[in-house]
Amino acid sequence: MTDDAAEATEAAARADADADAGAPDGGEGSRGAAGGPAGPVPLGVVRTPTGHAGVDAHLARLADADHLTADGHLGVYEDVHRGLREALTALDAPPVPGPYENRS
Repeated sequence: MTDDAAEATEAAARADADADAGAPDGGEGSRGAAGGPAGPVPLGVVRTPTGHAGVDAHLARLADADHLTADGHLGVYEDVHRGLREALTALDAPPVPGPYENRS
């Protein structure tokens, strides 16, 4: 191997090591102090209010997944999905007439 190729290989290895050092995706940087897996890290996703209280409540529930491990996310996501689906279905429901609006 030539010196240039060896230097390029070493530089690529250093770049990979540097990328893993701060990688939140399970790289070496996500290891805890004892060498085991580090605890969950909040994603810090900003949730903009929609103006619909029911939808906002379901979206706020997504923050519960921040402190869970990956296998705990599924339950939270399914619950939020179910709630958002119900909110959308309620928008399609015809309005119910009030007690004095029903004229026969």
